[in-house]
Amino acid sequence: MGIGSSMMAGLGLGDPVIRLGVTGLSRAGKTVFITSLVANLMDRGRMHALRAAADGSIKAAWLQPQPDDTIPRFDFERHLAALTGPDPHWPEGTCHVSQLRLSLRLDARGLLGGLTGPRTVHLDIVDYPGEWLLDLRLMERDFSEWSAEVLDRMEGRPGADAYHAAMNGLDPDRFDEPTAQRLAQTYTAHLHAAREAGWSDCTPGRFLIPGEMEGSPALTFAPLPARFAEGRLHKEFRRRFDAYKARVVKPFFRDHFARIDRQVVLVDVLGAIHQGPRAVEDMRRAMADILTAFRPGRAGWLAQLLGTRRVERILFAATKADHLHHVQHNRLTAILSAMLREARDRADFSGARTEAMSIAALRATTEDTIRQDGTELPAVRGRLLDGRQAAFYPGELPADPAALLHPARDGAPDWLDGDYAIMNFAPAPMTARPGDGPPHIRLDRAADFLIGDRL
Repeated sequence: MGIGSSMMAGLGLGDPVIRLGVTGLSRAGKTVFITSLVANLMDRGRMHALRAAADGSIKAAWLQPQPDDTIPRFDFERHLAALTGPDPHWPEGTCHVSQLRLSLRLDARGLLGGLTGPRTVHLDIVDYPGEWLLDLRLMERDFSEWSAEVLDRMEGRPGADAYHAAMNGLDPDRFDEPTAQRLAQTYTAHLHAAREAGWSDCTPGRFLIPGEMEGSPALTFAPLPARFAEGRLHKEFRRRFDAYKARVVKPFFRDHFARIDRQVVLVDVLGAIHQGPRAVEDMRRAMADILTAFRPGRAGWLAQLLGTRRVERILFAATKADHLHHVQHNRLTAILSAMLREARDRADFSGARTEAMSIAALRATTEDTIRQDGTELPAVRGRLLDGRQAAFYPGELPADPAALLHPARDGAPDWLDGDYAIMNFAPAPMTARPGDGPPHIRLDRAADFLIGDRL
């Protein structure tokens, strides 16, 4: 038995694996987060708050072939070159599920350390679009319920008028493929425009990121008003809606989501605040819907898929903290915590540990002070996307999150007491010392919360 156990340890067959899921809505920075996290775990000079790095427990980190041969590999090398090359730029965003395995060699510690020797822990990072996770809410709605919800919240969003115009004059009792394609394309254009304008709740998620399913019947339907309920068009769209749930949504949760141990949910809170109260409320609702997926014991189809499996830790991270001077970071974290209070309470109640923090996976700015009307303002300075250098003060976030969340819940069209600007910075040229990963804000704290206990 002793020889067999030694052989298994030598082959790595008994090495523990942590499966970390990384998701978030569009422009939250998933690709940058994963790239910087892996780079900083390989070169740990900036990871002081990760205890296993600070005390020297991590002796080495290296990439290995991923264990799932049918899932695309996360293109770490190409993304890192984009961020740290001679002409640094932001990499492409997430458009499908991908995976990367990072192995960590750990020093022997504790009572049994002298007997077992160094050990290896594998970190399997699973990257997937947050838009797909929003499809969870579709599973508990039929086509008529989903249509009513979508048409109700569509009002006032970009592209809504074009979609309503596309439905004018349609015969509910007639179905043909060109009509179905025209409606689906017009509705998809509305989703893209709404997402670009800062709205979060845009379903079905695969309409935005279709991948290899683009043009398939399962992605060729659209919401219909109640007056279509008895017609052939409604019947066929209902069939395709059900097919979407059965053949797209369920397999995603079964094959990828159900095996996650730890989860980070990235949120572009600053982008939503810039768009206004309705975008903040829409994000709050969308994130609450996403968090229902992390509730073990939840009744229905998801509980049957997950069984007793539970996500042990969930980190909610407000990204782009480098767009603010550090004096405002605590306020950004407080706003995120307040936005997610209901969802976090549910997750905490079900046993998962949760945390909220403000981070920048790649720091693109330095802090500065600017004078405006005789007042000194805490600002940040960085390189804009067009190459110009600029100092920027986005406005002061409120000390009480209710100053934002109450107008958002009440449907206010604009902020009354503030104008929150946003600036798009490019990655800064890197001058790292040997052993240092890319510069960041609190990525080490995020890593310690997510995986530190297993190291």
